[in-house]
Amino acid sequence: MSVTVYTLPHCPQCDATKRLLDKANINYTTEQLTDEKLVEFKERGHRQAPVVVTSDGQEWSGLRRDLIETLSETGNSENPWNF
Repeated sequence: MSVTVYTLPHCPQCDATKRLLDKANINYTTEQLTDEKLVEFKERGHRQAPVVVTSDGQEWSGLRRDLIETLSETGNSENPWNF
């Protein structure tokens, strides 16, 4: 499964999300939130950064430790989750 994190510059929630993904050993790519992407994500109900999109159709905005934990449990069973 691929994971993309759409970020803004100087975004504490974006940085925290990437740190949690790193800690969970979840591979991801990052992309800057362009004006076009902002419009698209706002139309889909997202109101904060980052926006995380997975190849299996999951997507959320903001820092969501619970959803990152779920990704870790389903996508990488040998990863011990210990915050």
